[in-house]
Amino acid sequence: MTIFSRIVAGDIPAHKVAETNEFLAFLDIMPTTTGHTLVIPKREVDYLFDLDDRTYTGLMAFAKTVAAAIEKAIPCQRIGMAVVGLEVPHAHVHLIPLNSMADMDFNRKMQPTQEELAATAETIREHL
Repeated sequence: MTIFSRIVAGDIPAHKVAETNEFLAFLDIMPTTTGHTLVIPKREVDYLFDLDDRTYTGLMAFAKTVAAAIEKAIPCQRIGMAVVGLEVPHAHVHLIPLNSMADMDFNRKMQPTQEELAATAETIREHL
């Protein structure tokens, strides 16, 4: 069971931004920028391109909705999207508020407090 499946199951807390029966969006705890959000299918599948077509397109539509809320909530020029998939064997999309290309640098990690993450999640949820 991946760490993301444990979040879905409620075994590990997360700062949830949005949720449906099939998908979950929550804040990255080591973000590259404020508002960096992970979007996952709840069903554990390792590789994004192994998702069935319905789940894949549903994930992208859900990510689009979440991205629009992030863009309203966090001052940025746009929302970037990245799919890396090596760090956790559970398909996921990174939504990252961008003001420069450096904001996509996964080697640059912020260390926000739990209170800061909770406030950011609430601000994004207000724009859904």
